[in-house]
Amino acid sequence: MNPDVSHRPQVIVGVVLAGGRSVRFGGEKAAALLRNTPLLLWATRRLAQTCAAVAVNTRAGTAAESLARSGGLPVLYDAPGDAAGPLSGVKAGLVWARERGATALAVSPCDAPLLPDDLFTRLAAAAAAGTGTGAALAETADGVQPLCAVWPVSALDYLARALAGGAHPPTWRTLDGIGAQRVRFADATAFANLNTRADLAALEGRLARAD
Repeated sequence: MNPDVSHRPQVIVGVVLAGGRSVRFGGEKAAALLRNTPLLLWATRRLAQTCAAVAVNTRAGTAAESLARSGGLPVLYDAPGDAAGPLSGVKAGLVWARERGATALAVSPCDAPLLPDDLFTRLAAAAAAGTGTGAALAETADGVQPLCAVWPVSALDYLARALAGGAHPPTWRTLDGIGAQRVRFADATAFANLNTRADLAALEGRLARAD
């Protein structure tokens, strides 16, 4: 399936997916501090380098919601009835992007602070130069990285059908379904998620030693 892509200039907005419950982490990852900065802000600032506007997808009553609002960022909630998972956040982002008149949505996880600085610039370029799909995702030697992607706003209807009835297909498969281009990045470690407090402490120490 190849959604139609407008020929008007590409206008990209971004969304950080911060709606997970972070069970293994023992608290909200989005609010955890790395170098005295919440992980959520590492993600929003990276997106802001490429995107005309940035929003945060999260649950009501969370620290991520408070951080986003204190920073003047739009907060997006999953639609009622949509299954818990990243695709529901992408859908919320696409709805917001369409309302803003954007052509594409860049998507970032909240728990990968070392993502390459040129990540979304390269993904956006690949999406715009692809075979008419307007979509792209990152790939490393470890495999695809579907939470680092650019989606065309025109894919919203396709995604809504994929989520119908409470379904939640794999994110990578949905991106494949819209013909997303795969963009290879050499440093797989840059895409590592911080899944535990120990992961966060180890990264803090590594950055301190590198100073």
